[in-house]
Amino acid sequence: MNKTLVIGASGKIGRMVVERLHAENKSVVAMVRSQNKTQMFADKGIEVIVGNLGEAFEVSFAGCDKVVFTAGSGAGTGAEETLLIDLWGACKVIDIARHDDVQHFVMVSSRGADNPDNGPQPIKPYLVAKHFADKHLVNSGLNYTILRPGQLNDEVGTGLVKTERPENPELQIISRADTADAIHYCLHNKSTINKTIELYRGSIPIEQAMSNVS
Repeated sequence: MNKTLVIGASGKIGRMVVERLHAENKSVVAMVRSQNKTQMFADKGIEVIVGNLGEAFEVSFAGCDKVVFTAGSGAGTGAEETLLIDLWGACKVIDIARHDDVQHFVMVSSRGADNPDNGPQPIKPYLVAKHFADKHLVNSGLNYTILRPGQLNDEVGTGLVKTERPENPELQIISRADTADAIHYCLHNKSTINKTIELYRGSIPIEQAMSNVS
């Protein structure tokens, strides 16, 4: 068994992870929230399933030994949607993964999720949701990696990051491309298991920066 389920696959980060794994002939399943998002993967021969985290859903992860959770309610939604997707939806996924004996769960969280009181206050409800979803994952007994990227942008990836949070909030940024590469690294390196790693634009190669996290 060597198959990865990517939840939130139609988002920019998720799509990059799915397409990279597929290009490497790795077995991957893309999970999207609605039927109208399936074609972008089906046209490329990528296995795709539909599951809306904001609703009651029962999806079996049987056959998948790795899960990437990169779903999110989005910046344009309110606290209610954040609660349903980023907290309740994430917790349901974690419980299913535990039931189906998933071997590695990679959670895409956020800077500030460690202490939402000290994070960016405009997104505090999102950080609170991420905080408790991360805590549920840590307490689940699953092998996990939690990635907490800074503010995301669409710049070209450099493959260079840092894992210590810059003091200047304006430097607490990272590209989606580098975040996707960091997820890919986690999926293929057991040294990241049971670690929580912050990610920012930096000057150290991803593999070196992440392997140095204690």
